[in-house]
Parts: sequence; C-alpha cells; structure tokens
Amino acid sequence: QVQLVESGGGLVQPGGSLRLSCAASGRTFSSYAMGWFRQAPGKEREFVAAFSSSGRSTYYADSVEGRFTISTNNAENTVHLQMNSLKPEDTAVYYCASRTSRLFATQAASYDYWGQGTQVTVSS
Repeated sequence: QVQLVESGGGLVQPGGSLRLSCAASGRTFSSYAMGWFRQAPGKEREFVAAFSSSGRSTYYADSVEGRFTISTNNAENTVHLQMNSLKPEDTAVYYCASRTSRLFATQAASYDYWGQGTQVTVSS
C-alpha cells in the first residue's frame, strides 16, 4: 500500500522560504511521476509542480515558476518542494501526489495517491 506523508509547512513572512518534504512508502519515487498541489480556502485544488520520471524533467505552474523547485532524494525515497520568495497568495494546504505513470500531469484527477497535506501560511 502506498502512503505519502508531507512535512515542513508552517508560518513564514512574505519573501521568506520553506522546504516541504514528502516521504513515500510502498512506492519508489524514481519510477513514477510525482506532483505537488495546493488548495486555499474556498478554492479548488491547483497544480504547483511535477516531476516526470521518464525524462527526469520538471514542470511548474506559471504562478510559482522561478520561485519553487521540485527535487527528489532517491536514497531516502523523498520528494521536496523548495519554496522561495513566498507571497501571501501562496497560503494554502500543500499536498504531494503520485500517479501510476512515468509522465507528469497537471490535473489532480490523474494522480492515484495523495498525502494528508501540510499547511503553509505566508503572512506578516
């Protein structure tokens, strides 16, 4: 059974940084595409970043391009999301997700497994 557990969320001031982690059991990250999504109160879950294991490529939403970086630690079977230059509009619950494919996707419905989420709050 696949389980994903996020960590690293918290309260940060605008312009600050956070590093989220997603630890997996029951699945090897390097063999499947992984994604990060977020959901703010009253809004739909939206795509943030993804990693494709087929070409080991990454893809980002326009709103986070240049500020966020997705990476993997194969030895620890962990996916990270480094978030820099954070803005109040980045405030949301962040989820990691895994899909049974080597190709990334931007639609939440394309992912098969989800973590419980970690809260990120950007506020002064």
